[in-house]
Amino acid sequence: MKHRLTALMLFAPFLTAQAGIDKVHEHVFANGLKVLIKEDHRAPVVVSQVWYKVGSSYEHGGITGISHMLEHMMFKGTKLYPAGEFSRIIAENGGSENAFTGSDYTAYFQTMEKSRLEISFKLEADRMRNLDLKAEELKKELQVVTEERRMRTDDQPRAKTQEQFNATAFANNPYRNPVIGWPSDIANYKIEDLQEWYQQWYAPNNATLVVVGDVDAEQVVKLAEQYFAGLQPSDIVALKPQDEIEQIGVKRITVKAPAKLPYIMMGYKTPVLKTASPEWEAYALEVLAGVLDGGNSARLPARLIRGKEIAVSAGAGYDLTARMPELFTLEATPAEGHSVFELEYALQAEILQLKTDLISQEELQRIKAQVLAKDVYQKDSNFYQAMELGLLETVGLGWRKADEYVEKINLVTAEQVQEVARKYLIEDHLTIAYLDPQPITGSPRPASLTGVHHAF
Repeated sequence: MKHRLTALMLFAPFLTAQAGIDKVHEHVFANGLKVLIKEDHRAPVVVSQVWYKVGSSYEHGGITGISHMLEHMMFKGTKLYPAGEFSRIIAENGGSENAFTGSDYTAYFQTMEKSRLEISFKLEADRMRNLDLKAEELKKELQVVTEERRMRTDDQPRAKTQEQFNATAFANNPYRNPVIGWPSDIANYKIEDLQEWYQQWYAPNNATLVVVGDVDAEQVVKLAEQYFAGLQPSDIVALKPQDEIEQIGVKRITVKAPAKLPYIMMGYKTPVLKTASPEWEAYALEVLAGVLDGGNSARLPARLIRGKEIAVSAGAGYDLTARMPELFTLEATPAEGHSVFELEYALQAEILQLKTDLISQEELQRIKAQVLAKDVYQKDSNFYQAMELGLLETVGLGWRKADEYVEKINLVTAEQVQEVARKYLIEDHLTIAYLDPQPITGSPRPASLTGVHHAF
């Protein structure tokens, strides 16, 4: 199934009201930089993240993947800190750092002992406006990204199928393009392309600084002011609408690739929290995904894997927090002796049952309980608390949405789950991709990446 920052599956749970709005401190500097701070004093550690409102969905034809390439280049130095110095300084101070690019954002983070927060701020503020982009460094990194694409997509039959699936499902929505970019675009980046993209989007008024950990909020604001408040803002031009045209019939593709097992992926066009009207539809779709794939007792693993034993894997996914309308996806790998077409029929039967029969109150409560359990577990991590705040702010939902999640999920009824199934899981809005395994030939290639700097 497709996951936006494959990472996005990790973002699904939100903070509970218990850890709510009153504990998040917000400050906005005159240059537009928003700072969000959440104190968590359980360990002498701090997580610092800088989120930029730019990702692959901001890109146009010919430069797909440039946000991801710029993420790599952000570690190639400034005049003050040459290539390699950023990572060396963080490591020298006992910290860890990385970055990730998604469809709707690019983010950079460090985890440090609390007294070292200033080091993170000094380094991030410097590269926010002073990146020293060099053609020779781009040439080196092009090889790294090309190899990354080969390993993570081209040599991975499921990933290759998912990429083709996205490109088929969306006609004009930029989610059709892979975050890493299409091969021909990657091969033809020029340093001027990177420079223009950097100048256009990397600015304090297009960024959110998130700090979570054993800190004092007032002191963090003062420290942030020292390093970030003097940075010059940019003229950020709002994106034009890229609304997906209406799909008027089922789409099917077959992907032939060397693989051991066949695979099927299905996706229905659905709204997300930012676009749903009424808003409860997005929460109902979230619960619907839980009914199908919310743990071992959910319907797909219980019925298709352990029950009928026709699948070795089966799942469903829904990205509540995307910036634009997304897909409700289902995926499965058939067990030996069974086919993707048999699984397609079985998955369609599960969707039909959701449309015709109300889920029981017992099942509904179990799904809600699992959502709450995930939520509580998520609170144990400063890193994911910060990611949640940064994500919500960056996609335009606003960090305060975090406090509503559990309450809104608890309000979802069985009738609402049935209603969104009937309204959105319809054949005319369905795309299906089949992986047709081809013989695996040739010698295996290295299974490690060198110099790849992002986490997801």
